[in-house]
Amino acid sequence: MEIRNKANRIRLLSLRTPQMRAFHFSWFAFHLCFFGWFGIAPLMAIVRDDLGLTKTQIGNTIIASVAITIVVRLVMGVLCDRIGPRKAYTWLLCLGSLPVMGIGLASSFETFFLARLAIGAIGASFVITQYHTSVMFAPNVVGTANATSAGWGNLGGGTTQILMPLIFSGILMLGVNEALGWRLAMIVPGVVLFFAGIGYYRFTQDAPDGNFDELRARGELPEANGEHGMGASFKAAAKDIRVWALFVVYAACFGVELTINNIAAIYFFDNFDLTLATAGMIAGLFGLMNIFARTLGGVFSDLFARNGGLKGRVRWLFVAMLCEGIALLFFSQMHVLTLAIGIMLVFSLFVQMAEGATFGVVPFINRKALGAVAGIVGAGGNAGAVAAGFLFRSESLSYQQGLFYLGIAVIIASLCALVVRFSPEVEAEEAKAYTDAVGEDTGAGALSLR
Repeated sequence: MEIRNKANRIRLLSLRTPQMRAFHFSWFAFHLCFFGWFGIAPLMAIVRDDLGLTKTQIGNTIIASVAITIVVRLVMGVLCDRIGPRKAYTWLLCLGSLPVMGIGLASSFETFFLARLAIGAIGASFVITQYHTSVMFAPNVVGTANATSAGWGNLGGGTTQILMPLIFSGILMLGVNEALGWRLAMIVPGVVLFFAGIGYYRFTQDAPDGNFDELRARGELPEANGEHGMGASFKAAAKDIRVWALFVVYAACFGVELTINNIAAIYFFDNFDLTLATAGMIAGLFGLMNIFARTLGGVFSDLFARNGGLKGRVRWLFVAMLCEGIALLFFSQMHVLTLAIGIMLVFSLFVQMAEGATFGVVPFINRKALGAVAGIVGAGGNAGAVAAGFLFRSESLSYQQGLFYLGIAVIIASLCALVVRFSPEVEAEEAKAYTDAVGEDTGAGALSLR
């Protein structure tokens, strides 16, 4: 797929162009999806007592919340190629809001499990976010655009850790008991998600020159059938070993972040004898690093590409992954609260930079099957979270032991980044595209406030 008139700079304070509207709406929608997806996580200590859940049952609900996303991300990637990111995001936001609000009807482990399973579908919003920014921005800034939109979206994992306990406390101040309070609190993110879906349809478009159906009608985009259909697109991506290498890499960075989002609050609550609000605030710091950390991963990816081309992007990805694994090993051994918080922030920096670095590479794997590639790699993040979830559902394995084993797995997974290679022809083609995009940009840099 060849999209024309991509933006070669990110003008953060602008909403005038379709590229910047897509950028801001996509990260904000993903942020809200994270808020709904993990809204129940900081309240799990209350839910555990209300529904009488065991550690194993909590672990199963964590796995459920990320498992379904694997399938939905795969579908959403090829769906973007077919109907465009605008319609795909609208449907996901509006339909996804229903189980978020409906989780309050859960009265047993089984119904709570099914609700978390259904909510997990909105995690596929990540694929649409990365797809939309990939078709809107030129090679010289696409790594930064992808990383920033995803990072600010992932930030929802931090804000929900902070805001949901406050929303819950505010509801309790109205005289509501805890059993009803956590149920009412989940209505808030559900309502916001629904209206965000309406806004996405109203204010964005699929590509710089219009929506996909308009581009196809003008002959500027091939019809979504035959060699350009969903099946062919997915097959082309699935038979590329580089896609599966990035699948493993993303499993070991975003999958780890999802796992920490799910367990951080209850981990600090149980291990350091903190209040629910304090544990939530500390856990929220991990996600709040997304304000800049994932963006840094994309920025460095673009900078490494300036001198090293696509090989430079891959080398940076390997370094970020290796540092993430080492930092996680140190975090797992912390028994003093202040040290645990400090190392957690270092670990958070590298895990999120690794995510940004991953999707600094993804847009260059196969432009004709961009949605399928993004979907498969994105699904890897959730597959990693499912695998990690089994470490934290066992009654015989402590959270600290689970984190240690997870750190070893990340270091091993970092080697998969070195499997990603490009032909000399592709390297030369992308180097020219990068140079052309830089040449068209007369500004001071990729990021601008104008």
